[in-house]
Amino acid sequence: MSVRKLTGKQKAAILLISLGPELSSQIFQHLRDEDIEELTMEIASMRRVDPETRDEVLQEFNDMYTARVYLDQGGIDYARDLLEKALGADKANEIIQRLTASLQVRPFDFARKTDPGQLLNFIQNEHPQTIALILAYLNSEQSSMILSALPPEKQVDVAKRLATLDRTTPEVLDEIESTLEQRLSAFAVDDYTMAGGIDSAVEILSQVDRSTERTIIDALEEEDPELAEEIRKRMFVFEDIISLDDRSIQKIIREVESKELAKALKTSSEEVADRIYKNMSKRAAEMLKEDIEFMGPVRLREIEEAQQKIVGVIRRLEEAGEIVISRGGEDEIVV
Repeated sequence: MSVRKLTGKQKAAILLISLGPELSSQIFQHLRDEDIEELTMEIASMRRVDPETRDEVLQEFNDMYTARVYLDQGGIDYARDLLEKALGADKANEIIQRLTASLQVRPFDFARKTDPGQLLNFIQNEHPQTIALILAYLNSEQSSMILSALPPEKQVDVAKRLATLDRTTPEVLDEIESTLEQRLSAFAVDDYTMAGGIDSAVEILSQVDRSTERTIIDALEEEDPELAEEIRKRMFVFEDIISLDDRSIQKIIREVESKELAKALKTSSEEVADRIYKNMSKRAAEMLKEDIEFMGPVRLREIEEAQQKIVGVIRRLEEAGEIVISRGGEDEIVV
């Protein structure tokens, strides 16, 4: 099997097979459902992979990963220089071309290396749409600090615009970058670039302090209830249960039906399952494990619905003040 003739999905399938089920399942947790389905089909239809092909795919992955690290550290020229020293000019150029063909170097690269306080001083008086666009390209930690420092009324406006951002033309990006008096990104794209959206808003809001989060969510609830609900649903995911203390987990278990809990744990990580079992009696834990073992095949959608029901219970308990979820580095305790 020639690696050059393999598609990207076939290479990804070989990589996942090589990594083994435990690591691959962790990777799946960060992929979209359609990507998981396509990769699963590739893995299922793939016959024996010879060692040579496997090694070539792993080497290509390592080369691409190394190049990406170099790129993040010092830009394209720095990455090419280090790769040339390690692998020679021809191999370095091949890797760089392959990387840049599938990777758009994101605008505002300079800003991600800048102190959030300095960025805040410069952008706090800009139009909320401009602030939202800049935050969408920053690291979530930087963006959360800046969002928390904005006036409450501007926080809401910026958060709403951030969650509804879709596509921005290169011309607009270039203009905003020039107002920051910094160089343009290393690779300007000819097509539209994407940033922002609900996932970006959720990632940032998840790291702001609780007061800022409540202010923004409550205001969005009045202005756009559907958007507020969608953001709420993603603010705390099932796997985040491991961040709760034992008392909170015990309270949650008492509020959830056993069959829903079994279904939710069917595809969960071992860490999540262990935290749940730890907070049950030995007999109850054994019964739950048996329920999961003899449950048989379950649709992924049903599992996700069960997990979302539990997340709903967690949100309800938090709203009632029965548990507290730490956010934004706050030192919160269960009350």
